[in-house]
Amino acid sequence: MDSLDELKRVPGLIFNTQFFCVHDGPGIRTTVFLKGCPLSCLWCHNPEGIPAKRLLSFVESKCVCCGECAKVCPEAHVIEEGKHVFFHERCPDEMFDDSAASCFSKALTVVGSRVSAGELLERLMRDRRYYDTSGGGVTFSGGEPTTQKAFLSSMLLLVAREGVSAALETNGHCDFAYYESILPYVELFLYDFKESDPAKHLAFTGVGNKLIMENLGRLCDAGASVLLRCPIIPGLNDRDDHFEAIAQMTRRHRNLLGAELLPYHKLAASKARRMGLKAQKEYERPSSEKVGQWKDKVRSMGGRIMET
Repeated sequence: MDSLDELKRVPGLIFNTQFFCVHDGPGIRTTVFLKGCPLSCLWCHNPEGIPAKRLLSFVESKCVCCGECAKVCPEAHVIEEGKHVFFHERCPDEMFDDSAASCFSKALTVVGSRVSAGELLERLMRDRRYYDTSGGGVTFSGGEPTTQKAFLSSMLLLVAREGVSAALETNGHCDFAYYESILPYVELFLYDFKESDPAKHLAFTGVGNKLIMENLGRLCDAGASVLLRCPIIPGLNDRDDHFEAIAQMTRRHRNLLGAELLPYHKLAASKARRMGLKAQKEYERPSSEKVGQWKDKVRSMGGRIMET
């Protein structure tokens, strides 16, 4: 095992830290979002987490066209006829901080922070009294946290040394040997399951689901505590055969805690536009009644549903 100082020096790249979370595992938790993901889901709720690099976000409605950013990076920021046109691809990472600092209206913000494991641990432990009294802890999400293996491993070890519970939200697209190495330090796996049909999974996410299915079974067989999380997107995977597959998995893996059905929301498309990422199609946001019908359907198929 690495020394404590070595663990604390391991660098990582995160894009958000949310405090007082109650939906990412038991109790009150802090959720840390790591950058980088091997999947490119058509509906990704955190598109800013896919690229393993920092991004510069531009909210046009906040811009007052003062032109200060154009002084910092004139090739990327162009003021024409009272309108600010931002060419994301022309702005290098080393100019992000200065560009954002020049914008007093906060139309420009940097998405992504480089931190050491020790720095992040210090932030997380400020709320340990809430973890202790509520049975909560820290959840690592993304993006896909396992794309930063060294950083994630360091954080899990450091959090464990503090006696704090750690949960991991993962899409399962990772070599099982790595999951096996962190099993002792993860009290709950929040397993994001996108699509049961192999061809559709490839079309929807850019990768197949063979490894994901295998890892789910192997984690359950290894005795891990696993909760299946299933984003349901109207018109894509709100199909009876997919619901049957979800039900079947909860029947097959008896130690699986159950499945959550997560409804689509439309916030991601606007985030992608602000950061110059690939445009996302917006899907219908399901009503609470529709979500209830989905849950009832899975239950009628013998599936075990966990309420969110």
